[in-house]
Amino acid sequence: MPLAFPPLPFSPTRLRSYILRLPLFTRTVLIAIVTLCLLDLQPAWSVARWGALKPSEVSLMSMHRLNTYPIVHQGFIHAFLNILALTPLLERFEAEYGTLTSLAMFFGPLSTFPGGLYILVEKCIFRQDTAILGSSIWVFLLLASEAMKTYASNPHFSLGTYKIPTWATPLIGTIFVSALIPNTSFVGHLCGIAVGYALGLGYPKNPFPSREIPTMGLKAN
Repeated sequence: MPLAFPPLPFSPTRLRSYILRLPLFTRTVLIAIVTLCLLDLQPAWSVARWGALKPSEVSLMSMHRLNTYPIVHQGFIHAFLNILALTPLLERFEAEYGTLTSLAMFFGPLSTFPGGLYILVEKCIFRQDTAILGSSIWVFLLLASEAMKTYASNPHFSLGTYKIPTWATPLIGTIFVSALIPNTSFVGHLCGIAVGYALGLGYPKNPFPSREIPTMGLKAN
């Protein structure tokens, strides 16, 4: 008599359909994160160590770290949690600004600015040399950008008898994450939030090219 397996907690067909509906850049980032996690399983070469942003190891010969640190992770659990948080935010950004703009921004200023700020703070203020990696810096950057945009139309939200500024939500979030999840970089998240605030305020001015550049994606059948 054949064994009956319990039903899956999700529909593989719906998951496949959702992935295929993601715009091109978002899907490519997710594939890159998973691929680098798989490559890190081999013992000969540490992908995480190669791509992490460690202040003392950033030089003219290793400037790639300013672009690779958001897509390398310390294991599959780290990557999975970041993928869950990043996907809807990145999808929304790409739908608004386009695929090529998203590529230029996320592997340009939205990686290098928070990374450079982190190196400056870590070396000059804290005199530390802690490596950071993972796309949570993009998560908090995008949350901060959305919070600043929301603040213009909805300055506060109520929590009991308290009114909390909308722009403060990513700061509250990173405090909770740092308290609940070990080995997270509070300073790295703050650097992402700082750049996200600037992005939400429109600085630098007109950072995005024309919306004539479309969002590229595949429609599922």
